[in-house]
Amino acid sequence: MDADPAARATLADVAATAGVSVSTASRALTGKGELSGATRARVLAAAHGLGYSRTGTRRGRPRTGTSRLFDLVLGHFHDPYSDEVTVGARSAAAAAGYDLVLMAERDRPDDDWPARIRARGSAGVVLGIVVPTATQLALLSEAAIPVVLLDPRAETSPALPSVRTTDRDGGRAAAAHLVAAGATRFVVVVGTPAYRFGRARVEGFEAEIAALRPDASVRRIDADWAGRDARRACRDALAPSCDDEVIGVFACSDGLAAGVYGAADDAARRIGRDLLVVGFDDVRGARRLAPPLTTVRQPIRDMAGDAVRMLVRAAEGELLSTVPHVLPTTLVERGSTRGPRNALAARADAPLSSTP
Repeated sequence: MDADPAARATLADVAATAGVSVSTASRALTGKGELSGATRARVLAAAHGLGYSRTGTRRGRPRTGTSRLFDLVLGHFHDPYSDEVTVGARSAAAAAGYDLVLMAERDRPDDDWPARIRARGSAGVVLGIVVPTATQLALLSEAAIPVVLLDPRAETSPALPSVRTTDRDGGRAAAAHLVAAGATRFVVVVGTPAYRFGRARVEGFEAEIAALRPDASVRRIDADWAGRDARRACRDALAPSCDDEVIGVFACSDGLAAGVYGAADDAARRIGRDLLVVGFDDVRGARRLAPPLTTVRQPIRDMAGDAVRMLVRAAEGELLSTVPHVLPTTLVERGSTRGPRNALAARADAPLSSTP
């Protein structure tokens, strides 16, 4: 009987298929040397198509074996959300005796982060707000490197182990709180693109408003998730339609809520008085806004830590469930929803606060 064709594939075959030299193919497969992402991706695709493995089998990590490290892949770092994720993941990894490698996902077809992860023999990968392509997943699967999704933007097929929070319930809690605080008209600031978690937050909010205040209007405002255009986008929606109106705003992230604060200044609205604002996340900075922001807290550090602890179990041989691991949200009340009961009484003698 003929030998398995996959076992006969050689490095020379990979190089010829990819149209590169044998030395270039070797550097691409080991993650060594300076190569363009396109070249490395082409070599990896050729190796995958031929069933080539440097270990002589179709599956398995690089010859160096499994390192005691995990990779954390995020689209960007050095913002409040990613800082919380990094702290939670690093603490959990250190407690289990693993190092943590940070890697930025560049959201390009030729991004070769799976190859670099394979080359260093990572014991597992946490993908934060990232949905990997089928090719990227295949490269990690062939190396038997487990993957856990943290707060994924969309569902994957096939399903992967994931950690997330109660986004829909968080939206419902925000709506109930704004109604109880005295809001008479409602605005929801939606992050774009429309990711899975954003849609769930809006659905929960609108469902609860419909149940509690079926005659109330809810206006949707679209703004970039980073909040860069939220101030401009919200300006018209915050203009008062009558003297005793109290607008309740639910922003799908704290960054969007900060933009609402700027729009409130532009519209001469008093946050916590005739304008009530609820955010989502409870990242640093929420308490520093003036007034401090009421927000739906998702336990970001705990979520990241649980994702790493799932990888620890996978590294020990446990088969991870693809049923999402869900941590609960909690509404944290602060000054931005103090409510009109005290505010309307103070309106006559309270000076407007605006920024230049």
